[in-house]
Amino acid sequence: MDRYVQKLRDRYDYSLIVFRELVKTDFQLRYQGSFLGMAWSVLKPLMLFAVMYVVFVRFLKFTDGTPTFPISLLCGTCLWSFFTEATSMGMRGIVDRGDLLRKVHFPNYIIVAANTVGSLISLGINLVVVVVFGFFAHAEYTWRVLLVPLNILQLYLIALGFSLILSTLYVYFRDIAHIWEVLMQAMFYATPIIYPISMISDRVPGFSWAAKLIMLNPSTQAIMDIRHNLISPHYVPTVWSYVGNPILCCIPYILTVFVLVIGVYVFRRSSAKFAEVL
Repeated sequence: MDRYVQKLRDRYDYSLIVFRELVKTDFQLRYQGSFLGMAWSVLKPLMLFAVMYVVFVRFLKFTDGTPTFPISLLCGTCLWSFFTEATSMGMRGIVDRGDLLRKVHFPNYIIVAANTVGSLISLGINLVVVVVFGFFAHAEYTWRVLLVPLNILQLYLIALGFSLILSTLYVYFRDIAHIWEVLMQAMFYATPIIYPISMISDRVPGFSWAAKLIMLNPSTQAIMDIRHNLISPHYVPTVWSYVGNPILCCIPYILTVFVLVIGVYVFRRSSAKFAEVL
């Protein structure tokens, strides 16, 4: 057993050292030169939440009337900011670190993983703020909080899978960054963050199927599960309570694994040529 552990350590020890240094460097460079520094990782989603709350909740009345909707909006904003940041930075990781790839030999996937983990650290900081605000915003903290790390892991794996695919495409086609930006904007409005999912079926008769289809999106399902388990198990629906059919409810989890597997496959198949192309 000790021999097997030592063999694994010898094989991956160097990769772990490089990974740790890349995560630390990436997180430090992210706010280098700014006056507030790391505080922007909290202020940015808070400012975005304030704008959304005033415009969509106060003026346009995009609310389900529950006492936890404001904190649910804040949580959703933080989660979506993580997903956007992780996929965008993961996409550019290989190209931005092209000089390092040509000088140092290490597994290329470490760069993409390091970028996404940096975004995950920011998410952790944001969720601490969400929890603190939750004490003053009627959040319901129950034993379901223990399930949140699993939900966050799922959302991270979705982001990692997309990042691996996008980083590969970005090496060859820079236009993919503009396409992904448009797609992310469309996905944002298709995800019940600034509005409750019930708004689709309640205000648009005959479109209950559209609401259920949205819930089958793995990123939507993960975000809704986190909000449900973290702050409002009574008011925030999940795919299990909204769709009902156990077979259909498994679709988001299957798609999560599918995106990750495809991402790993595409990246591994093309990574050997990255240094030559760059």
